[in-house]
Amino acid sequence: MGERGMSAYVEDLIQRQVEREHLRELIEWAEAEHGPVDPVSVQAKRAILRGEAEGSADAA
Repeated sequence: MGERGMSAYVEDLIQRQVEREHLRELIEWAEAEHGPVDPVSVQAKRAILRGEAEGSADAA
């Protein structure tokens, strides 16, 4: 990996870390404002997004 390639790689890593920190702050704010997220609801929404939910267009 050339010098610029390494620099770009490190820059991308830093950017992802900053994005994660901002997301963590947003989650903490939302939970303080609305209470904790229900893990069962999260799993249900995740299944919908993946097309795994019962009754979804892709379900067999």
